[in-house]
Amino acid sequence: MKQVSLAGLDVSRLGLGCMGMSAFYSGANTDEAGSIRTIHRALELGVTLFDTAEIYGPYTNEELLGRALAGRRADAVIATKFGQLSHRGGDGGRTLDSHPDNVRAAVEGSLKRLGTDHIDLYYQHRVDPKVAIEDTVGALADLVHAGKIRHIGLSEAAPATIRRAHAVHPITAVQSEYSLWTRDPEAEVLPTLRALGIGFVPYSPLGRGFLTGAIRSVDDLDPGDSRRGNPRFAGENFGRNLRIVAEVRAVAAAAGATPAQVALAWVLAQGDDFAPIPGTKRVSRLEENVGAEALVLSEDQVARLSAIEPPVGARYADMTTIDR
Repeated sequence: MKQVSLAGLDVSRLGLGCMGMSAFYSGANTDEAGSIRTIHRALELGVTLFDTAEIYGPYTNEELLGRALAGRRADAVIATKFGQLSHRGGDGGRTLDSHPDNVRAAVEGSLKRLGTDHIDLYYQHRVDPKVAIEDTVGALADLVHAGKIRHIGLSEAAPATIRRAHAVHPITAVQSEYSLWTRDPEAEVLPTLRALGIGFVPYSPLGRGFLTGAIRSVDDLDPGDSRRGNPRFAGENFGRNLRIVAEVRAVAAAAGATPAQVALAWVLAQGDDFAPIPGTKRVSRLEENVGAEALVLSEDQVARLSAIEPPVGARYADMTTIDR
């Protein structure tokens, strides 16, 4: 697989998002052996970037990835995240906490669970408005100097925050939701990243599975699946948003590809500084997704997809943790 550089960090053109193996989606935690087979197959196909976070589970996804990469650590670029769990006493638990003390505590737990002595790319999962970004990045820079992390990343950060962070220590990558149904970063975030030479890691490049066309109703999702609470999947919005799937299907039929491959190929066509991380726990879906790298859409096909109107509904039911 082709490699791309995220501000000096070489990764595969497509990564693997591991969240759904352990949390939030239908079937999570039901087939650890199958998930590990998928990670191993990803390595065989040339995928090097593996994305997880301490909140996934919590903790169990990092443990799963650590077990899967045992003996294969040198073949992988591990990205994980902190900041949505507090480790500083008190109530702790799920809350935004990017205080330097919490950063130092969080990294030790992640290193242990992942079974490694360093993390390749360590993201602040969400910007903590209670802590100056300069203080958080300063603590991360100390971890770089100590050899515990190699690169610093941000997730869902606004341009002003990115610039302030980058002034303290070079930021390697910013991770934000980006796909045919979430194009918010195009207005300000992507120009900022390109001006600063920072890489971009689109998460949910398949629209949380919606763009594959495999989900035809919320009844296809388990009762505990987090997407049931997503406004774009709710009520009348679901049916209205199927028009997007219809457009992707039409292009896929003309291109001789699957809707998932077309949706990913569109993301890849947006820039060589992108490393999307579609998630799956199944080998068959992984192989389908990897096939998108070889798919070259025509200018007309890219234009047709780019002209799709945005979906109905907010990205999250609660947008208050998204930096603005």
